Amino acid sequence: MSIEHKQTLLSGCRKKRQPAGAWLHRQGEPQNKIYVLHQGVARAVYHSPHGSERVKEFYFAGEYCFLYLNWLTKTPADYSLQMITAGETSEISLALLDAPENQDIKTQLLIQQLIYKEKKEQMLLLNTPEQRYRYVQTHFPDWESQLTQRDLANYIGINPVSLSRIRQRLNKS
Repeated sequence: MSIEHKQTLLSGCRKKRQPAGAWLHRQGEPQNKIYVLHQGVARAVYHSPHGSERVKEFYFAGEYCFLYLNWLTKTPADYSLQMITAGETSEISLALLDAPENQDIKTQLLIQQLIYKEKKEQMLLLNTPEQRYRYVQTHFPDWESQLTQRDLANYIGINPVSLSRIRQRLNKS
């Protein structure tokens, strides 16, 4: 997104410190804000009724944290947004994106998200677990130092033990 558009969205917003584990938004609630992540790492996570969790997405400094589908369909959040590490955020009203004068910003966000989601889907569907891990290493090199092994494994669709085996095998090569 252009610097001008970022400034438009952030004008009048204050930064807020967030501790590790803080909930930015809870699953099942209506979504009315975007969180701009200035520092730290956050995640979109689904909590099942049986107590398991699935991580949909990670967010890093400079990224916008919100749930596109729930915004576009005006439905309650399917996921919670949670800080993994301590950080700093700004809150922006989602109503800003629906304003006629901000349609260009909305379009840019949607294009960016579509490209990202298509690449992620391609990575998950067309690759083996080892290839998915290598994809993350190549395209998101900072993730390994910022995420737990459990979170990284969950993202690429394997368990932490399998990820550990892949890492061991690659380190022997």
